Amino acid sequence: MLHEMKLNRAPFLMIESGEKIYELRLWDEKRQMISVGDEIVFTMADDPARKLTVEVLGLHRFDSFEDLYRSLPLSLCGYREDELVTASPSDMELYYSKESQSRYGVVAIEVRVV
Repeated sequence: MLHEMKLNRAPFLMIESGEKIYELRLWDEKRQMISVGDEIVFTMADDPARKLTVEVLGLHRFDSFEDLYRSLPLSLCGYREDELVTASPSDMELYYSKESQSRYGVVAIEVRVV
């Protein structure tokens, strides 16, 4: 199955380079449709002509971003080395409310560029 998602420039480029292998999202209805082996086409938010196709290698589900941040290497989740000391699960509140996180749980979608 093929899925489509938007990404900001920085995470798009990090996935494209192979430096980021986990895309962090809510485990909402849209993400629950994703299975290992599916493909995702990421569109760069500020340059919709830029697209990147990845294969889903794994779906790592957690109750919260706090649990996810304790379990996965943040250097593979989109944080650069100099950001690791200040990385916090609350960073994800820019995108997802605490209520949404509690309602759905979260997922780290493990990907590789096709």
